[in-house]
Amino acid sequence: MSDIKPIHIIGGGLAGSEATWQAVSRGVPVVLHEMRPVRGTDAHKGDGLAELVCSNSFRSDEWRTNAVGLLHEEMRRAGSIIMAAADAHKLPAGGALAVDRDGFSDEVTKRLSTHPLVRLKREEISGLPPADWDSVIIATGPLTSPALSAVVLELTGENALAFFDAIAPIVHFESIDLDIAWRQSRYDKAGPGGTGADYINCPLDKVQYEAFIDALIGGEKTEFKEWEANTPYFDGCLPIEVMAERGRDTLRFGPMKPVGLSNPHRGGERPHAVVQLRQDNALGSLWNMVGFQTKLKYGAQADIFRMIPGLGDAQFARLGGLHRNTFLNSPRLIDPLLRLKADPRLRFAGQITGVEGYVESAAIGLLAGRFAAQERLGHSPPRPPETTALGALIGHITGGHLSADDEGRRSFQPMNINYGLLPEATTFETTDADGRRLKGKDKGFAKKRAVSERALRDLDAWLGQELGAAAE
Repeated sequence: MSDIKPIHIIGGGLAGSEATWQAVSRGVPVVLHEMRPVRGTDAHKGDGLAELVCSNSFRSDEWRTNAVGLLHEEMRRAGSIIMAAADAHKLPAGGALAVDRDGFSDEVTKRLSTHPLVRLKREEISGLPPADWDSVIIATGPLTSPALSAVVLELTGENALAFFDAIAPIVHFESIDLDIAWRQSRYDKAGPGGTGADYINCPLDKVQYEAFIDALIGGEKTEFKEWEANTPYFDGCLPIEVMAERGRDTLRFGPMKPVGLSNPHRGGERPHAVVQLRQDNALGSLWNMVGFQTKLKYGAQADIFRMIPGLGDAQFARLGGLHRNTFLNSPRLIDPLLRLKADPRLRFAGQITGVEGYVESAAIGLLAGRFAAQERLGHSPPRPPETTALGALIGHITGGHLSADDEGRRSFQPMNINYGLLPEATTFETTDADGRRLKGKDKGFAKKRAVSERALRDLDAWLGQELGAAAE
């Protein structure tokens, strides 16, 4: 056992699990407090650590031209347990990194619960952490318990802003009609563990698509309680019926876009619209309806989704739903090392800080765990450079979007990692291998490659700086 005083981490989701791993990897003990199964949530199904709720996808794994793929690679280089578990339990998903939910959670739970420096306590922290907990990371996520939320609000003197996050349905594979649907990744792209035929595609012609849109708009929807009525959606998780209401072709240019797909049952023609399903477990018995998060009532969901060609006899392992998320006004409340300005012994990590997405939440947990461990060991933790994806994320939540709108409301909103958060590269390739000048998308890809390559160089230097500080 270590003589070093432990860090207390509240919340065993992706951020809390990652923060725990980063701390104990530096020899600092952790008491990890997870309220499940003592107190459940509306979204979680089990009591495992790092349980995935909304999707099984970590999105693109291509680091050269995709910002989330770059974040994956940075986290791998920083020794992330979340990325290690994802890589160990990846599923075929085209260019995306999708994982077996249960295997992923079991892996993280086993590695943390058996670590000699981790003490896992199944309990709810229902108020302000005790005064003798001098280093605390609050990683309770978007489903923070009401009691802890009330304490945070009292400390900050601000209101937490909430938004809705929606969950997509899951279909049993054996109920999908492959005489109508077919397997193909968009543009036949093979990603991590993939083959280029990793999605199941259900085609709709114009008449079928129009009827489907009418059904979505007219379908019976969940009614919100009074306190939920003014809660906005995060744009990356809009329910499909909300997208349909924004315009009849919105879905056809969004999650139902047919580009890069050709129907082998119809001579290779491109459909008017497509519903894609992505493998959800290692057995291949469950498939997730990509981008089909919804607030339709269960009965309406089953009827409307069975209108989709290929899903006429679909059996659903899970129907869609909603849960309410909360996040802090982090640029005003959190300092550059993720500490609460009103009480610096408290750090925050994960979605509650105002990042959106599994990977982004784990990334902030990674930084919080490293910062807390370095402080505990007597070092001054260096922040990652703003030219890295990790640095860009922490820069967004601790220093951006302080302006208010015309009615005085704050404008800070949850954000996925994207290249817009990183400084542009000053130099990049301008010609191709044949000496022709790059234009349009090719020029854009060249700029992204330059940003990504610079990010990894700067990340490696930052990691080396941390090692140097630890050796002193």
